Amino acid sequence: MVRRAAIVVAMAVALGALVSASMAVPLTPAELTKVCAEADDAAHCGRLVEEAQLPRLPNLAVRDKLELRVSLYPSGITTFTDVENLHGGRSYSLWDFMSEINAVVLYVTDGDDASFTILQRTNGRKTDLPSDPKLSPDRQRLVTADFCERRCVNELAVWRVTRDGVHKEFLWRPAAVWTDATATWKDAQTIQIDYTAAGAGKPAMLLRKLADADWGRATAK
Repeated sequence: MVRRAAIVVAMAVALGALVSASMAVPLTPAELTKVCAEADDAAHCGRLVEEAQLPRLPNLAVRDKLELRVSLYPSGITTFTDVENLHGGRSYSLWDFMSEINAVVLYVTDGDDASFTILQRTNGRKTDLPSDPKLSPDRQRLVTADFCERRCVNELAVWRVTRDGVHKEFLWRPAAVWTDATATWKDAQTIQIDYTAAGAGKPAMLLRKLADADWGRATAK
């Protein structure tokens, strides 16, 4: 009986680590457009994305009305509770799962503002991010690009992923005004930014190396 119980526990732990055989992946821009085509607002869009992601990760999170319960590893639960009020409230939606670093990405709306939160399942640490983070090929860093005409921080930021948390490491702001930008990793040391400058007729692309001398250092916290 003891051995059988130990086997059951071991299987449960393994399941919690793997979450599921088919890992979720971020929705492509085309998929996101399709999923949110009928959304009433940003919070509704987030909930529709969550509905698409939950079946792919049945052991990762559970939606129960206003509560989103995310499993930690090897045990535990972190609960995110939506708050409803006349000004739009605050909502949390499952957005993505980064299996490489065992972290959950949540889409967060607060009234008219939208941001992201990354939850590290091994320690329960939560870090707020201004935009959808992208993981570097070496799993050491995240990059965010948050640019728009209003309600954005208008900076490119690199975040260091550690066992203790996710910490902003570098930041950079262009001399010109950008109205939109997305950042991805070309390799572990190079970031590709696809952006649109204010007044420009078409998008442009820029490559930035982590070794570039004009990065700003984030203030340690």
